[in-house]
Amino acid sequence: MQPIELKPSAQGKVRDIYDLGRALLIVATDRISAFDVVLPDPVPYKGEVLTQISLFWFDRLGHIVPNHLLTAELCDLPDELAVHADALRGRFMIVKKAEVFPVECIVRGYLAGSGWKEYREHGTVCGQALPGGLVESSRLPEPIFTPSTKAAIGDHDENISFERMIEIVGEEHATRLRDASLALYSAARDHAAARGIIIADTKFEFGLVDGELTLVDEALTPDSSRFWPAEEYEPGHGQPSFDKQFVRDWLEASGWDKTPPAPALPEDILAVTAEKYIEAYELLTDEPFMPESE
Repeated sequence: MQPIELKPSAQGKVRDIYDLGRALLIVATDRISAFDVVLPDPVPYKGEVLTQISLFWFDRLGHIVPNHLLTAELCDLPDELAVHADALRGRFMIVKKAEVFPVECIVRGYLAGSGWKEYREHGTVCGQALPGGLVESSRLPEPIFTPSTKAAIGDHDENISFERMIEIVGEEHATRLRDASLALYSAARDHAAARGIIIADTKFEFGLVDGELTLVDEALTPDSSRFWPAEEYEPGHGQPSFDKQFVRDWLEASGWDKTPPAPALPEDILAVTAEKYIEAYELLTDEPFMPESE
């Protein structure tokens, strides 16, 4: 990714955000984070893959919940940004400004990650009781909604109850966010399953645009979701993955204590991770990935 000689008005773990006045420019970089820490090495083409997958889902799921996308076409860049076209190509979106809710909306369809850890200890996930006898990676009887706080870079998100979410955003908004998240997940899960991908869980963010509930940020990407190959699915242990779980597993094995700074990732780990992201894109969209930055 070529550097953009502009100063972002805000930065996330992966995305740089530029204020265009009445809209925002969101640029997906090749940065990768794990355990809420930004890692020192970029993953080739990652920002392009994330952007193209989000655009795919925005188009496919827009009938369920509107999203913030205005355009992702180079010809729509403002004049002052046109000189950065080569750096932005394939990895930017111009989006509507939104009043973003200060929570992350997580839907879990399978028992993995922190949910599996809690279930082993208490038989619950985010305080919600589940049937006994489930094992790691079990499919849940029904998808469950498990919100969390939205942490600053370097801090950890905190799982919260639905009741706590109501205290933060109000009962009407909390109910709408839960229902929208479950509807989006169910539609995406069914599409992905027909193409050999299990979406084990995913994270959405929402805001209000002129008072209308709107999906913002990214959608159902390997960064915000756990993608598993359906043909290799076997409950009872962790699953092979299309997403950054591959990086998480390497970091866990490295002995890193999950506090900054993170260790450098080996070249082979970066290359295989890039391949996983690209494979997920190609399966979901039925299209070959064509890097626009080359």
